[in-house]
Amino acid sequence: MKVTLLTNTPEPQKTVTAAAMLCYSKAGADEIIGNITEENVEKFLNRLMSMGHESPVEHVSFTFAIEGVSRVLSHQLVRHRIASYSQKSQRYVNEGQFNYIIPPEIEKDTDLAEVFNSTMEFLDEKYTHLVSKLTEKYVATGMKPMDAEKKSMEDARYVLPNACETKIVTTMNVRTLLHFFNQRCCDRAQWEIRDMANEMMRICKEIAPLLFKNAGAPCVSGSCHEGAMSCKNPKK
Repeated sequence: MKVTLLTNTPEPQKTVTAAAMLCYSKAGADEIIGNITEENVEKFLNRLMSMGHESPVEHVSFTFAIEGVSRVLSHQLVRHRIASYSQKSQRYVNEGQFNYIIPPEIEKDTDLAEVFNSTMEFLDEKYTHLVSKLTEKYVATGMKPMDAEKKSMEDARYVLPNACETKIVTTMNVRTLLHFFNQRCCDRAQWEIRDMANEMMRICKEIAPLLFKNAGAPCVSGSCHEGAMSCKNPKK
């Protein structure tokens, strides 16, 4: 798995401070931001975040490139709807000899790993066969080879597994990221997306420690909301 920060709003903590202070000032935003000091930022943001006043943090966003993850992960990721996503297409990218993600519990068991890997090889073989035969079929109707292959991949991709590796770029504002970390850094989250969320959170905390001071699973800043489904080991 590779998580890379592509870009983020410049001076994120100062931007949020200015946006929030505007709500309580007669001065314009340019005047406010011109007079903000590091001391102002720390004092104001600590109070803002402790109050749970989250709308000002929507003015700051982070864009991540995520590689070496499975379609299992991306299906979960896109459930976080207040975000933007651009994902590698299986319609336009030939997935022959695809890379795949193997769960750690399977990988460390020799017998289970053999079953898993052989299944991936079988599916790759069938995918390649389908693309080849469908392409021949479409070309025979007069379709251009390039167009025929693209059309073939549309149908052949149905045999591809959830383990198939994908790449995705996502942009989230801070409010969405805080909710995302709240849900996905929890020990009850699936292992792959939890690993990704923890790495994204680490990066965010380096850039804007005050905004992400209490980021993470619910037990980090309060109590667990999972009830009987709690991991029973909060804050570990």
